[in-house]
Amino acid sequence: MRIDKILSNIGYGSRKEVKKLLKSGAVKVNERVLKDPKEQVDPYAEIVTVHGDRVEYREFIYLMMNKPPGVLSATEDNHQETVIDILEPEDSVFEPFPVGRLDKDTEGLLLITNDGKLAHQLLSPKKHVPKTYFAVIEGEVTERDIEAFRNGVTLDDGYETKPGELNILKSGLTSDIELTIMEGKFHQVKRMFEAVGKRVVYLKRLSMGSLQLDEELELGEYRELTAEELEQLKAGQPD
Repeated sequence: MRIDKILSNIGYGSRKEVKKLLKSGAVKVNERVLKDPKEQVDPYAEIVTVHGDRVEYREFIYLMMNKPPGVLSATEDNHQETVIDILEPEDSVFEPFPVGRLDKDTEGLLLITNDGKLAHQLLSPKKHVPKTYFAVIEGEVTERDIEAFRNGVTLDDGYETKPGELNILKSGLTSDIELTIMEGKFHQVKRMFEAVGKRVVYLKRLSMGSLQLDEELELGEYRELTAEELEQLKAGQPD
């Protein structure tokens, strides 16, 4: 890979800025000063340093965010804050994107990566990746709702959902539930409850496939996936 691409990919600036860096003699490959931006380098096999500091190259980044309400699951928006706006510059330089979307007012687990292949596999309807949500419902959720969700409900546009697994944690004037679904239709959880005459007043995603929300992450905080989390996530997505 070209040395200017390697350095710009991991945050040493634009191609123009990297060219200036190279010209200054600050970049070495295997202790040899390298000034030509077009020179090909293997970042995994050769030792690249900038001002004497070794460069750790990687192509992909995998982040788990506890998405706060009021923020869009998008890469950019002219008027509103997005989840990418929350990222530190050293992470946003990888040009990651949210895998799927959570509604603006929904909280919880959001995977952010620049690995398009993994994102496609997680979002593909053919893969049936389960997603579990915690919700507070206005109204009493009953066994009848469990049965309806188990059979699939008809949404307002006529779409019949695949079976969902509804678990009632607390039932009353407001009810606490967990719901696991295999799809990700627009506003799906809210529309499923509307189909049985109830309203979601709070929604939080807890998991996606094998990936569980780290409860130590405050709203708006994020961290990189551990090697184990990434391995498990990929293990559930065969080529």
